[in-house]
Amino acid sequence: MKRTLGAAVIGMALLGGMLGCTTTTTTTTTRGANSDHKSSSADAASVNVQLGVDYLRQGQLALAQTKLERALKEDSHNPDAHGALALLDERLGKVDEADREYRRALVLSRHSPSMLNNYAVYLCSHARPDEGVRYFEEAATNPLYSTPWAAYTNAGVCLRAGHRDQDAMVRFNRALQANPAYAEAAYQASDLDFSMQRDTQARERIDAFLMSNPATPDLLLLGWRIAQAQADIGGQSKYAYRLMHEFPKSQQTHAVQVATARAGSG
Repeated sequence: MKRTLGAAVIGMALLGGMLGCTTTTTTTTTRGANSDHKSSSADAASVNVQLGVDYLRQGQLALAQTKLERALKEDSHNPDAHGALALLDERLGKVDEADREYRRALVLSRHSPSMLNNYAVYLCSHARPDEGVRYFEEAATNPLYSTPWAAYTNAGVCLRAGHRDQDAMVRFNRALQANPAYAEAAYQASDLDFSMQRDTQARERIDAFLMSNPATPDLLLLGWRIAQAQADIGGQSKYAYRLMHEFPKSQQTHAVQVATARAGSG
């Protein structure tokens, strides 16, 4: 099962980052009145960005728009406000406006990794994979970015959505070179191998990963599916056992139980 780039994976990273912001109050003095006024406006803008983001997460788009537009009146150079407006414009179907706000946010944030990621998601979801991959890789090579393997993986997903499987595999392998324990990259690379009918290679990759790292429901389900394709009953039992004991309430476990029940009734 292919995955797509979306808010659940990284598109909401900007929102999560904003919610962690804190605000401060400023005491006005005669000597520094102008400077303090600017600081106070910036603080007010940050508060309104947080409120706008909260409303956006709750789906209250009109309120989100009001707060974000107010934030920009208070501080037109706030990159988070522009970034959040870009996400809002996307939700409203304003594609050109969203692109403009993303670009403004990038300039103001000096191409921060989080802004690069959000814009890359936007580009990939609007059939602009080459640009999206370029921004993902810019984020990955930024020394301030702590998880380059995530950006490389997202670049691979973007390329795979465009049926550029070989290029996608290059990015998944880069992600695993940067962090061999990154389960999402292992899953994506194995799933791509499986889709290309390289069953043995896909399963070897999964088993090698599971020998040194914690399992995930997705990897175990994929292993089960590959074993099923190979008509390996023992392999299916192995993956199913781990799913049911390590992730008993997961959707992946339920999927295996349903498939097994159907096979038994047939």
